[in-house]
Amino acid sequence: MERLPQEALETFVAQIVALRALRTAPHLSQDETALLLQINAALSPDVQRRFNELIAKRQTATMSPAELTELIQITDAIEQRDVQRLAALIALAQLRQTTVPVVMDRLGIRPPAHA
Repeated sequence: MERLPQEALETFVAQIVALRALRTAPHLSQDETALLLQINAALSPDVQRRFNELIAKRQTATMSPAELTELIQITDAIEQRDVQRLAALIALAQLRQTTVPVVMDRLGIRPPAHA
C-alpha cells in the first residue's frame, strides 16, 4: 500500500470504508422496503388541499351537491389508503415477528386522536 499513488490509495480507502458500511449498516429486505413505502404513502398535496377545502365548506354549510359527492369520493379513497396502510403494518409486524403496536412505536406512528 505504501507504493500506491495517492489517488489509488484514496480510492482503495474509500472502497474499504464503503464495504465496512455495507457490512455494519442495517439492511431492509425488498419486502420491508415495499411495505414501508406503502405505510408512508401520503395524499398528494393537491388532494389534501382540496379535502381540507371541502371539509371547511361542509362545516360552514356552503357545500354544493357536487362538492359533497367529491368529498365522499376523496374520503373513500383516504379510507382505502388507510386500509392498505394497516395491511402493510400488519405484514411488516409479521415479517419482523412482532406486533403492530411495536412496529408503530418503532416507526414513530401514532394512532389518530379519534381512534
